[in-house]
Amino acid sequence: MDIYPHALEPRGLDKIANLIDKGVRIPNPLTVDIDDDVDIDNISGEGVVIGPGCRIRGRRTVISPGCVLGDEAPMTIQDCQLGSGVKLKGGFAQDAVFLTEASLGSGAHIRGGTILEEEANGAHTVGLKQTILLPFVTLGSLINFCDVLMAGGTSRSDHSEVGSSYIHFNFTPDGDKTTASLFGDVPHGVLLNQHPIFLGGQGGTVGPVATGFGTVVGAGSILRDDVPDDDQLILTAAPAGRQRPVSPASYHKLDRIIAHNVTYLGNLSALQAWYRQIRRLFMSRDRLSGLVWKGAVDNLDSARTERVKRLKSLIGKVQPTDTGRTQLVNNCDIFLSSLSAVDAPAPADVVRLCGAAANSGADYLDVIQGFDPATREAVVEWLGGIVSAQQSQAQEVVDQLPLPF
Repeated sequence: MDIYPHALEPRGLDKIANLIDKGVRIPNPLTVDIDDDVDIDNISGEGVVIGPGCRIRGRRTVISPGCVLGDEAPMTIQDCQLGSGVKLKGGFAQDAVFLTEASLGSGAHIRGGTILEEEANGAHTVGLKQTILLPFVTLGSLINFCDVLMAGGTSRSDHSEVGSSYIHFNFTPDGDKTTASLFGDVPHGVLLNQHPIFLGGQGGTVGPVATGFGTVVGAGSILRDDVPDDDQLILTAAPAGRQRPVSPASYHKLDRIIAHNVTYLGNLSALQAWYRQIRRLFMSRDRLSGLVWKGAVDNLDSARTERVKRLKSLIGKVQPTDTGRTQLVNNCDIFLSSLSAVDAPAPADVVRLCGAAANSGADYLDVIQGFDPATREAVVEWLGGIVSAQQSQAQEVVDQLPLPF
């Protein structure tokens, strides 16, 4: 009797056999499922391990050397791009990018618009969507951290950290997700020389907020306000009990919500410029790393699209109760058009330095952390100028209409 009837055979047996032939370690190949549209030329044979029960889907999937899937539990990836040495121990990931040595424990649930940069990592049962973690950022267990950009830290022993059972509250009672939060920023964060941020366990953040580097939020605290200064300890008190009528879609802090979204988009513009002009130099050494770079650029575009989409949805709910809000509703498309990506050329000296280092085979992290003070200052001025230009671009429309903020 055939103990593996044709109807029960896993998909992609030929591809599995070819992967084994090219060096991929698949301890239990009859439990692995590979879609027809997966291009096995985009899966390295060097040091890759695919554990029992794993599923690989999507024509855009890339698996670089040294990746390990399903070390603790079955792992499904769909249209993800994995840099070298990535370890995804179990769960599900779709339309996400993981750069060198990023890792997640079992129970991960990772959705579109997510980028984990070098050595960013999480323990078990982490949920991410539209989340960007710069190098070394570490997440504990049982975390929901969607619609966030987080930076800070200098190494795996000096890193920004989110404690276990932390939530970024990204969905309002009015059904809005115009709530993306910035922990740190891009212009300083990409330099990998800032104080780490710590968000204590059993806590949360009600987005949108922005914090400086070195922020420490005590365990059990719910962060509701910005922390603009660096190196601040925050211990929040429980809010006073109250009961009052709910006014749907009142948006008492509409100006703050929109301003935070514009600033977030400015930081996305800065990160897009960094990827296209600096990171590209280090991620074009071979075909697979180039595909991972392309996946990250696509996800940054996706992140921008998501933020503008959520702003449009919110403005559609705003009641025209005064002149400013009426102007905003009537001129929604004009305002949203002011949020297109901003770019600016990188300083020539920075490009030359990084290009020469990349061509010599130097490591990206080592090069960035080796910048001298003048180079770091030039990067901050360049990327900070992009953020400011994004804000000014929106402000010009606000001044012309005028709008309520």
